[in-house]
Amino acid sequence: MSHASPTIAPPHTVTSADGTVIAYDATGTGPALVLVGGAFSERRFPLTLELVEQLADSFTVYNYDRRGRGDSGDTSPYAIEREVEDLDAVIAAAGGSAFVWGLSSGAALGIEAAARGSHISSLACYEPPYVVNPDPLRTAIGLRAPIAALLAAGEKSKAVSLFMTKGMGMPGVIALGMKLSPMWKRLTALANTIPYDLAVTSAAMKPGIGSAGPELDGSRWAAIGCPVTVMAGTKSPEPLRTAAEWAASAVPGATLRWMPDQNHTFKPPVVAAALKEMFR
Repeated sequence: MSHASPTIAPPHTVTSADGTVIAYDATGTGPALVLVGGAFSERRFPLTLELVEQLADSFTVYNYDRRGRGDSGDTSPYAIEREVEDLDAVIAAAGGSAFVWGLSSGAALGIEAAARGSHISSLACYEPPYVVNPDPLRTAIGLRAPIAALLAAGEKSKAVSLFMTKGMGMPGVIALGMKLSPMWKRLTALANTIPYDLAVTSAAMKPGIGSAGPELDGSRWAAIGCPVTVMAGTKSPEPLRTAAEWAASAVPGATLRWMPDQNHTFKPPVVAAALKEMFR
């Protein structure tokens, strides 16, 4: 006897300002909460789905694919403004205003959207990766040119490896092991979106002078008017903890919230409980 595969409901869609179709799911009941994923994230990433499940009893959770990922479309040329417009389109579909939670580069996108006047009721940012380092390849702004060159040459696997090892600090031996797993195909399929993550993160950076590494600049964030909480795990790498501290100090009125025993790969029940408290 054959067994049918479980049916996955088709996503909702909304059209962004430049005509790009953005796919999203809406789950639960209550005030609108939009989730913004980080690098290589799609809305059906297991960690994200678990977070949605944990939040659905308190919010209507809008979980969307950023452009170029999952079921969403893409339109060239890329600009941060286009990604902000995508988020704005999802917020409009959610009723015109929403709570927003972003992870990693998605947290940076949330900050950029808030600075540009998006209708965000309150923003929570989990470890926006504003990492500074004398080695430019350890920073978003320094990685932009070499990643773009690799992608232009069709070297998607090398681009993913460079981003993983330098940008994310993954040990080379682990990255090598990942190349042998089925996951690598999914990562390389999303390689063309790496520049999007680097662009939105490096928007708050400027090149260092001479041999100095990049510097952080949050001067444009003075326009942010919504409440902002920057979240960081106490077990996350020091560069991410430092980046969170800087972001919280640079955003007017922002609060820094440490998540005990968490790291960049957080436990969804812990983050969900914190968001229910923050957004009540």
